[in-house]
Amino acid sequence: MTTLRLVLGDQLNPTHSWFSAVDSNVVYTLMEMRQETDYVVHHAQKVLAIFAGMRDLAALLESQGHRVHYLRIDDPNNTQSLTLNLEKIIKHYKCTRFEYQQPDEWRLDAQLETFAQKQKIDVEMCESEHFYTTRHEAGTLFKGQKSWLMERFYRQMRTKHHVLMLDAKRPVEGQWNFDHENRKRWTGTPPEPKDQRAQHDHSALWTVIEKAGVQTMGTPHASEFAWPLNRQEALADLDRFIKHVLPNFGDFQDAMSTGHWRMFHSLLSFALNTKMLKPQEVVSRAEQAWQAGKVSIATAEGFIRQILGWREYIRGIYWHHMPGYDQHNTFQHSTPLPEWFWTGKTKMNCLSASIGQSLEHAYGHHIQRLMVIGNFSLLAGLDPAALHRWYLGIYIDAFEWVELPNVIGMSQFADDGLLATKPYVSSAAYVDRMSDYCKGCHYDKKQREGERACPYNALYWDFFIRHEKKLSKNFRLGMVYRNIEKMDASAIESLQQKASEIKASLDSY
Repeated sequence: MTTLRLVLGDQLNPTHSWFSAVDSNVVYTLMEMRQETDYVVHHAQKVLAIFAGMRDLAALLESQGHRVHYLRIDDPNNTQSLTLNLEKIIKHYKCTRFEYQQPDEWRLDAQLETFAQKQKIDVEMCESEHFYTTRHEAGTLFKGQKSWLMERFYRQMRTKHHVLMLDAKRPVEGQWNFDHENRKRWTGTPPEPKDQRAQHDHSALWTVIEKAGVQTMGTPHASEFAWPLNRQEALADLDRFIKHVLPNFGDFQDAMSTGHWRMFHSLLSFALNTKMLKPQEVVSRAEQAWQAGKVSIATAEGFIRQILGWREYIRGIYWHHMPGYDQHNTFQHSTPLPEWFWTGKTKMNCLSASIGQSLEHAYGHHIQRLMVIGNFSLLAGLDPAALHRWYLGIYIDAFEWVELPNVIGMSQFADDGLLATKPYVSSAAYVDRMSDYCKGCHYDKKQREGERACPYNALYWDFFIRHEKKLSKNFRLGMVYRNIEKMDASAIESLQQKASEIKASLDSY
């Protein structure tokens, strides 16, 4: 009477109730598979981090007395297919029961559901015991509504879980959201904290991955690898963030600076999304820091909103609209991604810095992703599905449930407003206000036309002119269209001509 339990690569939680007792009749299986490395081109560090984390968890479980069947990427018995591997393992152990934790990606959920329906043994899908919400909790809250408002969801979560609350109805400090206080430009003071994360030498594992034929992008940094290997390291990272970095996070969470890729961000998203860390403990530590007077309410609330609010909300969007959400393309954009998305070699300093650091570190913070890379992509009319695959591959914390709505909905407005209330685009002015990227750039942030004009400027006005029929009635875009109304026909024609030139030769910019 043997039970097989599947642990996926983003389910690296050693505190799951599955592991609370050792049972010789239970076998745990973890698999490194080309199925998972190849469905998009992933960053080298992402593949390394997940494989290393899986191997570490398998070793921990074995040391605790659990039975583990681990399939390495180069194992000759590895079919590189989840379901084919499961069939072989079930047959090998003569299993009478199969259990798996609820997958977070629709693709794997559908694959395992189909597999389960074909089995002649008992099958059960269990909770991952990670999130605040169920898959469809947000969908139930917003039932029958075309657009969902995150702020309403966030307040519901704060109230339900009693986070930063005076009582059942009133938020602390009498205010739900302090976002307007968290938009400061960073000029170098206070200094960026030192990176004190533990480092590992994964050179041998990287050699195995390369020999297996896995295609990746970006720099592996295998010999000095700093992403957490396990829950213990992730907790140490959380502790350092709360004590030394969080106090300045709120002020500068939207700021960007050349050569400073970490700034005051937590770098906890990989550990959270692989379940090494629990969102509840991260939120609790931030709330405790505010209660102890170590951080401001604006800082604590802004950080907590990203996890208790946005992260859970985005997951709700994903499960409510899948399958098919990845096919949304309301503007019918189809331009391929420029070559510099894969090299970072563009004369636009903001994009060179943001994409370059993404390739170097497998990380970019939310403003770089949204208001630099995503902003340009929407203005230039890049294919949202291709962009989604790029984001899913390049970032170490990108799993489809959290990445897809952020790209298709928030960044590209391709879902026609199901998620965001307006397209999040800007001219060069926003980038200049929140960063030092424009300083020394090949292009002039103030020019709309001419050889050295910043491409964002002409593309910005062209975008709204082209999509006037769809966007002009949006209540949040009134000022944009009032400014367009003031332009004469020749100015509009000139801007559109410049935008056409840019879009026709994106690789050269």
